Amino acid sequence: MVTTKKYYCYGLCLLISVAVNILFSINIYAGGGLSWSEKAAAEAEEVAAISCSGHGRSYVDGLIFEGQPVCECFQCYGGTDCSVLSSECAADANSGDPVFLEPFWMQHATDSAVVISGWHRMSYHYADGTAMSKELEKYICKVHSLVGNAVTKGRYLVFRIGSTQLLNAAVYALSSENASSPSNVLASIPFYPMYKEQTMFFKSEDFQFEGDTNSWLSNNWTNNMDVVEFVTSPNNPDGELKQSVLGGKTIYDHAYFWPHFTPIPAPADHDLMIFTLSKLTGHAGARFGWAIIKDKQVYEKVLEYISMADLGISRDTQLRVLKLLNVAVEDDGKPLFDFSYNKLRNRWDRLTNVFSKSRRFSIQKRRPLHCNFFNETRLPSPAYAWVKCEREEEDDCGAVLQAGKIVGRAGSKFSTSDRYTRLSLIKSQYDFELLMQRLTELVSLENGHTETL
Repeated sequence: MVTTKKYYCYGLCLLISVAVNILFSINIYAGGGLSWSEKAAAEAEEVAAISCSGHGRSYVDGLIFEGQPVCECFQCYGGTDCSVLSSECAADANSGDPVFLEPFWMQHATDSAVVISGWHRMSYHYADGTAMSKELEKYICKVHSLVGNAVTKGRYLVFRIGSTQLLNAAVYALSSENASSPSNVLASIPFYPMYKEQTMFFKSEDFQFEGDTNSWLSNNWTNNMDVVEFVTSPNNPDGELKQSVLGGKTIYDHAYFWPHFTPIPAPADHDLMIFTLSKLTGHAGARFGWAIIKDKQVYEKVLEYISMADLGISRDTQLRVLKLLNVAVEDDGKPLFDFSYNKLRNRWDRLTNVFSKSRRFSIQKRRPLHCNFFNETRLPSPAYAWVKCEREEEDDCGAVLQAGKIVGRAGSKFSTSDRYTRLSLIKSQYDFELLMQRLTELVSLENGHTETL
C-alpha cells in the first residue's frame, strides 16, 4: 500500500512538472518569458519607425521631448519633423562620414540587430584573460581571406578604438628607444593630416614629425637616421595606391583598401597594417579599428601602449562588430561589396560626367586595374574627389567652391596647395544629390547656361 502511494506521488509530481514546463514554454513563446529583450526590441523598432518626413532619423539614445524621441534632421532640413527645407543650403562634402552604406544595413535589419543584456560582459577581461574577442579575431581574418586584401596567417591582431588611435600606437612601437635623436616620422604629400597632428600632439623624446618623405629623402639621403614612414594606400585624399618610398619601418594605413573603393590586385603583406570598420561597413560611430602585425616585439609594444591608454576596447563594441561581420561575410561578401561598389561607381559616373564639361575644374585620373575579388578589371571608385581649380588666378579652390555653395576640405589640410580641395563622396544619398546639384550649377555658370541633373 505504501509503495502504491509512493508511485502515485511520483506520478503526480511528474504530471505537475510537465504541466509547469508546458505553461512556462507557452509563456516564453507568448512573450512573457522574454520581457527584457522584447521590451528593448520593441523600443528600438518604435523609434526607428519614426519617419521624420524622410529627412532625418530618431534614435533610442537621442533627445526626448515631451516623452517622444526628437528627430535629428539631415543637413538643410529643420522643424520638429524635419519637413522644413532651407533652399539656400550649401552642400557639405567635407567629412568622410560613410553613411552611404546605411541603406544596406536597413535591408539587413534583422541579421545585423544586437540586443545586449544589462549584465553582458561586465568584467575587464574575457574568460581567457585577454581584452579581445577570439571569435571576432576569426571573423576579421575571414573577411580578409574572402576579400584577399591582407595576409593574416601567422600574424598578430590588435583591436583599438578606431584606426585613429592605432596610428600613434604604431609610431610608438616602431620608434627607437634610447637613441641619440628621435625617430623621424614622414608621409608623402598629399597625406592624411592626422599623421602630423597626432605626432606633434603626443610630444615625445622618441619621435618627431619631419614632413614629406620625398623632400626629407632629398636632403638626408646620406644620413643614417631612424625613420618611421606612413603610407596610405589607397591614399587619402586622392585614392592612389601607394608604396613605401624608403622601404624601412613603415606603417601601412589600409583604411580604404576594400573592393568598393579600389580593385584588389593582391593581398597586402606588410610588417604593420591598419584597417578600420568605418570604411568597411560604414559604422564610423562604432569606433573600431585593428592592426595586423608581423613582428612579436612590435606587437607587444602596441599592446603596452593600449594598456597604458585605455585597457582595451569596449566588449559591447566588439559584440556589435562581430554581428556586423557575420553579415559582411554572407555569400562570400558579395552582397555587401556589390552594393557598396555599385553605389560608388554610380556616383563616380555622374561626377565624371559633370566635370567632363568643365575647363575650370578637374579631378584625379583613375586607372583600371584587375580586381581579384570581383575577378575583373575595373576602375577604382575612391571615397573622395580630389578637385583642382585650373584657372591661374584661382589659387584657393575651397573659396571658389564655397562661393558656389559647396564645402570641401582644403588642400593645405593635406600639406599641399589650396589649389586643391577634397570632396567627400561617401555621405548619404541626399548629401550626394545636393552636391551634384551645386556642382552642376557651378559648371553651368562657367558654360554660360543652366543645366539640370
